[in-house]
Amino acid sequence: MAGAARLTTHVLDTTHGKPAAGMRFDLLMVHGDHTHHILSGHTNADGRADAPLLEGDRFHLGSYELIFHVGQYFERLGVEIKTPFLDMVPIRFVMSEMEHYHVPLLVSPYGYSTYRGS
Repeated sequence: MAGAARLTTHVLDTTHGKPAAGMRFDLLMVHGDHTHHILSGHTNADGRADAPLLEGDRFHLGSYELIFHVGQYFERLGVEIKTPFLDMVPIRFVMSEMEHYHVPLLVSPYGYSTYRGS
C-alpha cells in the first residue's frame, strides 16, 4: 500500500507545538471556474485524517482544494486573538500522477505554511 495512489493530510498547530486535533477540513475538486464538494472531516488526535481522503477508485487526477477551518479551530481552543486574521486556509493543488500526495499544513492564528509531503 505504500506506493498506492492516495491523498493524505496532516495539520500541526505551531502556536502550541502539537498536532491540530479536531480541525475541520473540506476537500473539493476544481473544474475550471467551479468546484464540487467531495468530503468533509475533522483531524484526529494526531492532527491527521483517520483514513486517506482519496484512494482506490475514488482517487482521480486533477485539481483539488483542501480548505482548513483554522479560525474555528483556534476559537474552540479559546485562543484569544485581538485582531482575527486567518479564518479558512484554502490550499489548491494538482495531482498529475498516480502517486501518494500528502498535503501538510503548519498553522498559527497569523500564518501558515504547506508543502508536498511524503
